Amino acid sequence: METIEQIRIVEALLFASDKPLSSIALAECLPEGANVDHLLAEIQQQYQNRGVNLVEVAGKWMFQTAPDLAFLLRKEVEEEKRLSRAAVETLAIISYHQPVTRAEVEEVRGVSLSKGILDVLMEAQWVRPMGRRRTPGRPMTYGTTDHFLLHFGLNTIKDLPGLAELKAAGFLDNVNTSRLNLLDDPKPMEEQPELPVSPTSPADA
Repeated sequence: METIEQIRIVEALLFASDKPLSSIALAECLPEGANVDHLLAEIQQQYQNRGVNLVEVAGKWMFQTAPDLAFLLRKEVEEEKRLSRAAVETLAIISYHQPVTRAEVEEVRGVSLSKGILDVLMEAQWVRPMGRRRTPGRPMTYGTTDHFLLHFGLNTIKDLPGLAELKAAGFLDNVNTSRLNLLDDPKPMEEQPELPVSPTSPADA
């Protein structure tokens, strides 16, 4: 009975929350010693064939409409702004190579990068400054955010699609893919030492 009551508590918290919850946040509302991972696994199994599923996104938990029923809730709306091809290519490069500088993005794309592209991606909360690299000029580096993972339904960066999938979708038609480190199990480029972003520093260098 104790486990059943704890499952009910977790369900209530997840349904009432307007954002995904971490295991730590859930544990704070449960009796001391409660096995949160076990409770989540039980709920996930109970809901696997229901109208909503329990999913882990960006390391946090949320209920989500079952994929095969998503079309019932989808509304057709006119998009005010769509990402340009250059923005999509830039986002892909940052996703797989983070932390990456503007110059490195330009090297992979083979063309200069408009500052406006980074502004658009940061405005969408998909990309953020990650710090300044300890190299001459101290260039700013960029990486993706938890909002990026949540929007695309990813738990971690390693869940990103591989090179073949991106090329098949036409996202990398103009990109020098020989310089991309896109693997079946994607991993960011080896991180170099960074300097923290100063609150008074500009967002781009």
